[in-house]
This record gives sequence, structure tokens and C-alpha cells, in this order.
Amino acid sequence: MSYQLIDLIQQLGHPKILVVGDVILDRYVWGNASRISQEAPVILLSEDHQETRLGGAANVANMLRGLEVNVAMAGVIGSDHDGNVLRESLESVEVDCDCLLVDEERPTTVKERLIGRAQNRHPHQMLRVDRESRELLSPPMASALCKKIEDSITDYSAVLISDYSKGVCTPEVLSRTIQIAKQHGIPVIVDPGASADYESYRGVSAITPNRLETKLATGHDINSTSDAFDAGGQLAKKFDLDCVFVTLDSDGIAVVTSDGGQELFPTRKREVYDITGAGDMVLATIGVGMAAAIEWGDLARLANIAGGLEVEQIGVVNITRQQMIADLLHGSRGTDQKVGNLEQLSRQIEARRGLGQRIVMTNGCFDVLHVGHVTYLEQAAREGDCLVVAMNSDSSVRTLGKGDDRPVFAQELRARMLAALEAVDYVTIFEESTPHAVIEGLKPDLLVKGGTYSEDEIVGRELVEAYGGKVKALGEIPGVSTTDILKALRGELTPQSIPFSLATPIDEVEQQEIRKAG
Repeated sequence: MSYQLIDLIQQLGHPKILVVGDVILDRYVWGNASRISQEAPVILLSEDHQETRLGGAANVANMLRGLEVNVAMAGVIGSDHDGNVLRESLESVEVDCDCLLVDEERPTTVKERLIGRAQNRHPHQMLRVDRESRELLSPPMASALCKKIEDSITDYSAVLISDYSKGVCTPEVLSRTIQIAKQHGIPVIVDPGASADYESYRGVSAITPNRLETKLATGHDINSTSDAFDAGGQLAKKFDLDCVFVTLDSDGIAVVTSDGGQELFPTRKREVYDITGAGDMVLATIGVGMAAAIEWGDLARLANIAGGLEVEQIGVVNITRQQMIADLLHGSRGTDQKVGNLEQLSRQIEARRGLGQRIVMTNGCFDVLHVGHVTYLEQAAREGDCLVVAMNSDSSVRTLGKGDDRPVFAQELRARMLAALEAVDYVTIFEESTPHAVIEGLKPDLLVKGGTYSEDEIVGRELVEAYGGKVKALGEIPGVSTTDILKALRGELTPQSIPFSLATPIDEVEQQEIRKAG
């Protein structure tokens, strides 16, 4: 599954997406809180610096830019200094602000947080000051915003509505935006406000409520997957929604579709440092995916990855496509996920190469895995960032003249044994007598071989060096070979001639079993 999701990320393209909603300026005032004021029994904050960040719908737009798409922002700011800062911040990340209007009658929404440090460390939020108006936009301002959206709607591949219940997402703005987008076949995705009337979202492509928002919308507690399915189905049916993504924090995302489909997409466990911005990241990821016509289930999988990466950060941080790909590669360390055909591996290798990783490859039969193999595979892994093992198939082993009783273990078993090693990232099986096809398909940066080979004797050297790669011969553990191990197991070597610790006599019954296995 991981290589399929990597493919989807690489195929997202660079669509233009419109974000409609409540833009917010987040301001942070940092300082040391080391004493009590002489004027009143309150902590005195000695300010040392301030910073501003994009919040609300503006944060969604910023996150979309991090995902490498073109973005336009539709919303309202005040005719004030904070509004100018917010617009300049959006423009600095190349967000189109032509649909960002100025309302002389309302302030720019600002959340100002005072962050105090004790003894120059351990920062804690001391106070938050909100400057806002929750009144709905005036009819003239709502109409002007709708006109801006309608005039440019055909420029977009998707519309995201980020409703923070600050007055911009009026019934008129929502209904006209949804209607005009549907007329042009443009998907609309909504992150609903906590106290929103879902009737205003009627007919959208998808919504992304969390547990609390789902409870407030349906009146039912969401304590289980079944609860999420029931509530999602209720919302989809009542408000004519194509899909409902109920985000269940550490439990993943429950997806309910209008045709009755229900599926939970769990997320892997992570270290959660800060949940701030996770919902915005989920909305942004689903929006980009819908612009690329990705299916509901894969949208949920991608949103789990992006949201999971977000909660591992402190504060709101943009998540990139490269980070998502790296996370998928990190999560594909299971034995079953390491073994694949050349086509599957080539996509994963290309993704790793895009992250700047150095690809190392080796090849062999690996019939009876022993300490010599393990040692040289560990050496090979240290030569780069990713180790691929190309393994001879059963028929390929037999063409190498190693004996009628080889291989001892079938190719599926040998592949699983190799994949179980921490040093090995991928295993692929080839049918030919040489690994040339694998080399041509993967183009490793370094081809290595263990044992007694010199660099000139390594098969495939000419191919690798032709495209600028390197070849290297690694060491060996003297006296340890598959052939000698098999002879010892079959009793064909005397204890004195065995060059490794396998000198315990084997009785006749064990020898018969070994011969049968061979």
C-alpha cells in the first residue's frame, strides 16, 4: 500500500485551490515571567520578542502552499494594521489575495497569546486576548465576496471552506459558493464550525468534522467506530453530502459515503506534541487529493499521514510532500512490505532518491542465511541510506550449477529471512542468471558484493559504471560459506575440519531429515 500512496503523492500535480473562510492572525508575545507586579498580584511578563503566524483559513492556505499547489484566499480583513500584516504574510507565501476583501466596519480577527518563560525556560501560555467580531458579514460585503468568488470560480480545481464561526461563512456566501462550484463540477470540502448550522453545507462534496463537531451536529456521543459510522451516515443523508470524514484523533478517520460505504482508516501511533493545526492539515490534504480525483479511501490515508506528522510538531508547521513520502517509506519497514517486484521497488527507490538518499544494491542466492551474509549486509547498509537485495529465484539458483539439492529453501522463505534483517530495506527476486535487469531498473548509486570477489569480478560492474555509479567489494568471514555449512549439517565434514562452531555431531535421524529437506 505504501508504494501506491507514494505514487499518488507524486502525481498530485499543482492545481489551483480556492480557500474560503475566516482568516485569523495569530500573534505571540514571548518573554520571561520572573516576578510579581508591584501594582497588582499578577505575573509580570518582560517581553523580549513577538511573532505573527497565519491562522484559521489563512493557515489552510499556507499549508496548501506547503503541499506545492497554487492557492487563492477568499475572506475578509479589517482596515487596520493587523489586516495589512495578514495580507502581506499571505502574499509572502505567494497566495493570491484578489478575493481577500477589506471591511471598514469590522476588525481583523487576531488571537494574541502571551507566552511566559520561567527562568528563561519552560514556556507556558499565560493569557490569550482575542480581537474579533462574530457578527455575520453585512449583506453588501457578503454579496461583494460572492461576486469575487463567482468571477474567478473556473480558475480552481477545488474549493475548501474553513469555517471558524467568525462571520465570513454566512448562509449566502456558503450557498452561492457551493452552487456555483457544483455548476462547474468543482468539488467543495468543508471543515465545519463548532456551532455551525449544517444546513448551510448542504450538497458539498465532503466535510471533515472531528469528534466534538460531529457530536454537536448530531446530538450523539462518538465513543466508537460504530458511533462515527452512524453519525456520518446521518449527516450524509440529511444534508446530501457525498462523503463525511469523521476525524477520530488517534483512532484515525471514519469515512462514510452517500452510497452507504463505511470504513475506518486507522493511523499509526505517534508521539503527540501539539494538536494545533492538525484539522487544517487534514482539510488541506483532502482538498489537494480531491483536486487530483483521488478516491475517498486513499484521501483518508493521505490525510492520516499529514495530520499525524502535524501533531508530531510543536506549533503549526507546514507539512511537505517530501515529508509524507519519507513517512511512508519509514512506515514500510514491515517484513511483508519490504519484498516487492521490480516495478514496485523502482517507484520507492525513485521516491528515496528524490529525498537525496544514496541507494546501495547487492545480489546473491542467500540460500542458507549465515553470519557471513549478515555481516556483509550490515557493511553494505553502512555504505548508503537504502539497501536493496536482489535475490536469485529458485530456477535462477538451479542454473548456477550449485547442485541438484539447491536451493534448500524456497525463494519466498529466503526473501522473508532477508527482509527480517534490519539492515535490509528492500528485497526483490529475479529470474535471470544475472541481476542486470534489476540494475538497469533501479540504477543503484553503489553495487556491492561480499565474499572473495574483486571489483573486476562483480557481475554488472560495466552497467553501473556506465551511468556513473560505483562498485565495491566488501570483506568476508574466513571459512564461513553456505557450501561448508551444508556439508557439516549432512555430516560430510569431520569435526576437526569444520572452520566454525558447528562441531556438534549430528545423529543418523537428523542427517536423514536434512537430506529429505535438501
